Amino acid sequence: MKRVDLILSERELDPVLQAIDQAGCTGYTVMRHVTGRGPRGAVSDNMEFSGLGANAHVIVFCAPELLEPLRSTLRPLLGYYGGIGFVSDAEPL
Repeated sequence: MKRVDLILSERELDPVLQAIDQAGCTGYTVMRHVTGRGPRGAVSDNMEFSGLGANAHVIVFCAPELLEPLRSTLRPLLGYYGGIGFVSDAEPL
């Protein structure tokens, strides 16, 4: 099983979730108002009030054969809107 972690602006959540569905993944988890710091600086809850928007963390678990369709649907969106994604192996408890 593969785990895909996505960090992106909450404003761009709908097209990303549609892409996950389009790739054939059956589920995901969304955590809103994610804060932290990355290469472009800090992101805080205050950014939502400034009009820049807060970030969201989307976690997708999928079968290995769905990873490439998922990548091909997400890469253009992350490239256009911004955001980052990571893939790792996952194992059920």
